[in-house]
Amino acid sequence: MKNLHPLFGWFAAASLPLLVPFAAHAEDVTPANYRWLTFAVFAAVILMTMYITYLAAKKVRSAADFYTAGGGISGLQNGWAIAGDYLSAASFLGIAGLISQYGYDGFMYSVGWLVAYITVLLLIAEPCRNIGKYTLADILAYRNDPTKARVVGALSVITVSTFYLTAQMVGGGVLVKTLIGIDYEVSVVAVGILMLGYVLFGGMVATTWVQIIKAVLLVIASLLIVMLVWTPYGFSLPAFMADIVGDPKVQSQVAKLLGDPAKTMTAAELGQRFLEPGLYLKAPIDQISLGLALVFGTAGMPHILMRFFTVRTAQAARKSVVWAMAIIGGFYLMTLFLGFGAAHLVGPAVIAGVDPGGNMAGPLLAQFIGGGPQSLWGNFMLAFVSAVAFATIVAVVAGLVLAAASAMAHDLWVGVVRRGENVPAQEQVAAARVATVFVGAMAIAIGVAAKGQNVASLVALAFAVAASANFPCVLLTLYWKRCNTHGIVAGMVIGTVTAVGLTLVSPNLTYPKLVRAAAHKVLDSASAKRAAIEAAIASHDAVLMANVTRDTVALDKAVKKANDDLKKVEGKETSFMGLEKPVIELKNPGIISIPLGFLAVILFSLWRRDKRAEAMWDEVVARQVTGMRVSKPAHY
Repeated sequence: MKNLHPLFGWFAAASLPLLVPFAAHAEDVTPANYRWLTFAVFAAVILMTMYITYLAAKKVRSAADFYTAGGGISGLQNGWAIAGDYLSAASFLGIAGLISQYGYDGFMYSVGWLVAYITVLLLIAEPCRNIGKYTLADILAYRNDPTKARVVGALSVITVSTFYLTAQMVGGGVLVKTLIGIDYEVSVVAVGILMLGYVLFGGMVATTWVQIIKAVLLVIASLLIVMLVWTPYGFSLPAFMADIVGDPKVQSQVAKLLGDPAKTMTAAELGQRFLEPGLYLKAPIDQISLGLALVFGTAGMPHILMRFFTVRTAQAARKSVVWAMAIIGGFYLMTLFLGFGAAHLVGPAVIAGVDPGGNMAGPLLAQFIGGGPQSLWGNFMLAFVSAVAFATIVAVVAGLVLAAASAMAHDLWVGVVRRGENVPAQEQVAAARVATVFVGAMAIAIGVAAKGQNVASLVALAFAVAASANFPCVLLTLYWKRCNTHGIVAGMVIGTVTAVGLTLVSPNLTYPKLVRAAAHKVLDSASAKRAAIEAAIASHDAVLMANVTRDTVALDKAVKKANDDLKKVEGKETSFMGLEKPVIELKNPGIISIPLGFLAVILFSLWRRDKRAEAMWDEVVARQVTGMRVSKPAHY
């Protein structure tokens, strides 16, 4: 490890200048005279986390250190680390953005992810810690055919991590581009390089401590914003919600989302509609499907499962989940105030104008309550919240890359290629680092390609795959005696293919003909709306004149977006899959793919017997209940 330190110093020194040459091109959200403040706060957070990684790098001597911090993390520490791993860009940026744009439907993501941890606590945490060693495939390979279980397990982990990585890279790219002014593509590269530094040099030790620190900062920042938003109402929820319902900016957003039906609704009805389901998830079955994916997907997320291998005892595993539930639950309640506060104080149109996905709702709210775009405190709040969000993204990306790299190096290279036969620790760690570089490069490429997507929506797709493939296989191999290799392979393949396949034919993709029709609808109605604005100006009516500026800005943005959309789909007639319209209307396929994943495991396990799986059942039960024969942890 001594040879690593000079290289690490070069890496840390080289990463920050990526941000400097582009600072002169910052977006309007950060005024030119305050860009130095934004850069200073970002630099402080980056340097702090890199210093932690430097210290952690000294402790990475074995594969166990790299993958699981040697099992030396306490329950409280692991609880904060799980929260740091779980409260991703989707939580802080995506959910607040969805709530600011769609109201109640955005909050459904918070509810789903919070309830999910009950499943993890009751069914997954302790048995996984007692059965596994480093990865999800370790759990599956314990009683099934090791080679087959590791291959399908690793492929599923890589697929899930890829979806989730995409969301984090998009969030990081948007954040850095908007705050510091770096081009989106360069922003994604900067996020990727920093993430590689954490994982390459510090492994799980560095990743854990970076996640703990960023979780603490995230909770503090959110608490501060919520208190400042809620204080004027005397911490009265009814008074706060009444202001949301009565806000013209909110009412205008609902009218835009509803279209023609909004013409027969009063202003009060439009405001109330913001607090009701259906603005984003149009059909009840879509909400049910999303809920299933979020609840069951959490128990199958590879980077979350890896965290249970970092604690000393099964009791510590349970304790870590309880702490994580408390921290995550408190944060998700705050997203309600972050999203609604952003909608009320900043406005959905302004938020969408900065980023179409709504991902800048939280940072823009922080800027507003600090005093606005031209104030020192407003820009300090913006910089601090954005830097915390940036640390959140990089830490989560590090955890995901570690999970994917572990699948490649530990499961495929060591477990399948080398068959686990006396592989030296040095070779295992080297394989993990090579896999880390490969996954990091893939994450950067995908992040660039996914420009403009809402991060919460992308994460929901990752949860659909985890819920459809990973969760059925893990649950049944832990609790069903007849579950065997044939069922695991079938469940992994069918669950993954179904979830991904249904996603590729769902409304999540771009369909040029539908985009073109929507854009023409906006342009065709623009002249009538502009005539109405001119009539309002000519009338000199005070009530009508009050909305002229807002309506003009909103119309100009809508027309610009429609023209931009037409340019994007020019010459195109079908989606990426060659379809003119979605085959299914579900935005999340969980309600179809999850039952199919379970059914595949059950039917194929019953179809062919597996003597090894049945013979190992008693040992599996004894080990998952007692934790016997789990290797002793290293202590730091």
